[in-house]
Order: sequence, then C-alpha cells, then structure tokens
Amino acid sequence: MAKHLTMEERKRLSELHAALQSQARIARQLGRHRSTICRELARNRERFAYCPLVAQQKAEERRRQRPLVPKIERPEIIEQVRRGLKQYHSPDQIAGRMKRDHPLPQARVSRQTIYHWIHSRPLKEDWGRYLRYAQHNQRGNQRSIVHPVVIAGRPAEANERRCLGHWEGDTLLAARHRGGLVTLVDRKSRYLLATRTKDRKARRVRHKLQQLFHQIPLSKCRSATFDRGQEFSEHELLTARTGVAVFFADPYCPWQRGTCENTNGLIRQFFPKGTPLNDFTPRRLAEAVLLLNQRPRRILGYLTPSEVFHDQPPCAIET
Repeated sequence: MAKHLTMEERKRLSELHAALQSQARIARQLGRHRSTICRELARNRERFAYCPLVAQQKAEERRRQRPLVPKIERPEIIEQVRRGLKQYHSPDQIAGRMKRDHPLPQARVSRQTIYHWIHSRPLKEDWGRYLRYAQHNQRGNQRSIVHPVVIAGRPAEANERRCLGHWEGDTLLAARHRGGLVTLVDRKSRYLLATRTKDRKARRVRHKLQQLFHQIPLSKCRSATFDRGQEFSEHELLTARTGVAVFFADPYCPWQRGTCENTNGLIRQFFPKGTPLNDFTPRRLAEAVLLLNQRPRRILGYLTPSEVFHDQPPCAIET
C-alpha cells in the first residue's frame, strides 16, 4: 500500500518538476512509483505550477475530511475475528494467527483491539460469551463503580515505573468462599503486601487496604490501580482515609494491571487454587510474602523487591 508523500519529498518533487523533468524520472529519483507522482501532480498542483506547501495543505485537508474506518471494522478482518471467536479462540490466539498469516500490519489487529471491540458491542451482540472466563457475565460488576478515575488519568511516573509508591491491588478468593487475600504490589519494585479477608465485601476490602497502606510511609503511598470489581466500590472513602489516588483499569484489560496479575501467579505457588485460605495462619502468609519479597528478579537486575523498595528514595528516577 502506497504511503503519502512527505513534505521533504514534495519539496524535491517541486524542484524536479520546475526543471521540466519527466514524471518517470521524478519517480525514480524519489524512489516512488510513477503513478504516485502522476496522482500527486494531478491532485495538488495549480494549473502548471506545483507548490509543496499548498500540496501539503491540500493533502492534510482531504485526510481530515475522509471518514476513517477502524481497521477492525474492515470486512476481511472482522470476519476473521468473528470466525475465531465462534471457534472459542482467545483474542490472543486470533491476533497471533492473523500475524502469522498476514505479515503486513494493515491486514491484522492486536489482541487489545479485539478485546475492546468485543466489549464495545451492544448487549445483543454478546461476543463475550465465547471468552474462556465468560467475562460477559461480569458486566453488572463493571458498572457498579461510581465516579471511577480511569487509568488514562494515571500520571506518567506511575505508567513508566519511575517512582516507588504506585501500587496495583487485587483480591484472591478460595473456592466456595473459604477465605481470601487482599494484595498490593508496587509497580516499580514489585514489593508485595498482603492480608487475609473473609470475603470481598466492599467495606471489608477497603478496611484491609487501609491497614496495608498504613504499614508504609506516606511518601510511598501515591496511587493504586484496581479492576472494576464491586469490592473496590468504596474507592473514594479509601482515598479520603489514606490520601492514595485510585485509578481503575479499563474493563476486561488485565494487562493494564500486569504486575498484580503476575504476582498473583507467584502467590499461587504457596497457596494453590482450591486451597482453603481461611485455614492457614497469618504467620504462614507473612512467610510467603517475605519469601517473594526476598526473591531476586531478573527485571530488577536480580535485586530483590525488598532491596529496591527499602533502599531507593520514593522518587528515584531511572536513568
């Protein structure tokens, strides 16, 4: 697919055109197809003169007026997405297969784009039912959060992991509601805090989060990012009690809280799924958290989360 001429190319085209060079020769010197030069001169020159500045302005105006069709709405792409979902392929599998079958970026979309498309559909187009975890059934929970501050408003220092004190939080429940955990993990250092909970009621979870934040200095309590489960619906009260700014990931986008999701997997090494979490003692949880915080991590240059969290100032900026 041909790309638009740049301003530099238009300046060079103007010089060669004024020198009465043929379109074929101009195309060779610019490394463009002859038809590209022919269309450019036909569209953007005025009478016999070609001005690069005027040509650039005309091209930009046409681009602004052109109705843009999202790539995923193209018939050939959306058909592949729908066919894959009907076969219970995950968005990651669909996107990965498209990348393998279609090397050109114009002919494929990412898994994030597919997720966003699924959950932007009207309720009558319930494509979420084809997802592995039947996330379409969670829509009621996703809408229960009042006045959520979306993750797009999170400061750059949190997104880029420049500062300590930006946390991701979650809850882990055992099967049949046999206890659970409330967890916080620092995005920069991967330092973990965790406590037990009987259930995921909003008031109890908010109280547990307050207890965790009160264990650390205020300078390292900057923000927290959660999913949109009902257990975090008292986020405004949490901010009032702790001073921690709360942000919410977009619906069905677990990769926006990837640090927390990865840490949950590490916790499961000590408490596998199905483990009755109300049976173990606080000491056993503390031992597991300590082991994780003292485990060298490749992403930290084989320092431990504890070393990074305690040895660096809150706003140490990476160089």
